[in-house]
Amino acid sequence: MATLSLPQLDIQGESQLLIDDAQRMILDAVGDGVCIVDLNRRILFWNRAAECITGRGEDEVLGKSCANGVLEHINEKGLSLCVNSCPLLCVMRDGQPHDVHMYMRHARGHRIPVHVKAGTIEDEFGNIVGSVGVFSVDTQRLLPVQHIEALEQITLVDKLTGLGNRRFFDRQIASSMANHNQHGTPFGILRLDVDQFTQFNDLYGEQTGDQILRTVADTISYNCRASDTPVRWHDDDFAIICDQISLEDLRGAAARMRMLIEHTRIEHAGRELGVTVSIGGCMTEPGDDVHAMLRRVDALVDDGKIAGRNCVRV
Repeated sequence: MATLSLPQLDIQGESQLLIDDAQRMILDAVGDGVCIVDLNRRILFWNRAAECITGRGEDEVLGKSCANGVLEHINEKGLSLCVNSCPLLCVMRDGQPHDVHMYMRHARGHRIPVHVKAGTIEDEFGNIVGSVGVFSVDTQRLLPVQHIEALEQITLVDKLTGLGNRRFFDRQIASSMANHNQHGTPFGILRLDVDQFTQFNDLYGEQTGDQILRTVADTISYNCRASDTPVRWHDDDFAIICDQISLEDLRGAAARMRMLIEHTRIEHAGRELGVTVSIGGCMTEPGDDVHAMLRRVDALVDDGKIAGRNCVRV
């Protein structure tokens, strides 16, 4: 995004940007999320698309500083970007446009991948008076979600989480294995087991347990590749079939999922609750069958739990 010069935005008092009704209508019609902040990073505008993407209404964010973590952006390593690495702050520091991939926390708690393009807002004299961020969901990562939605009317979807169910998994992995045997196409499996979920349920109740499972499922489905198949394996277990992937990429995908789920939160009785997962994964090997792969994955998950949980074994 190039530097923006918006003379329609009047600057008054403490660099407060005022947007009239006509400007608001235009920005609300934009399909991408739009966030405008002043020099103190107070959020002054939040359009309808921003509400749809994040689940947060303007009454929850207007007047608040994004530096306080109201949007809770993290990068690929799980590091917070809100304090010193926010693209809205960076463009006001160096005057250069920024294009950043990050993970935003949805109001329901799950993490969604977004691209943020940030640019400065200047007054008529060329002084930087604020910045604007335009953000959109990574549509390639949404393809697994859209594919699952198409299955809602048949018996291949888990009713609680909206992911594919075990029956769907069995069908898809049989297809991947057949493709591997015929054409040598590599694929991998990840199994994600929620750590100490029985204790979580006992402590907070099954309704809260169901809520955290839905949130974990959303984080998984929003952050898969287009060619991946995420499913609810059983109770507090999830699995992902990763077609056409290398061992290195499988290991990276597992590490990213572990990190994102660790940063997943739900609100309960005035406090935030989260869980972690132990992840096992493996690639196809010569002479493999589905049962052999699943045995290896199960052993790796167990190994991760013995090692202390919240870890990856691929």
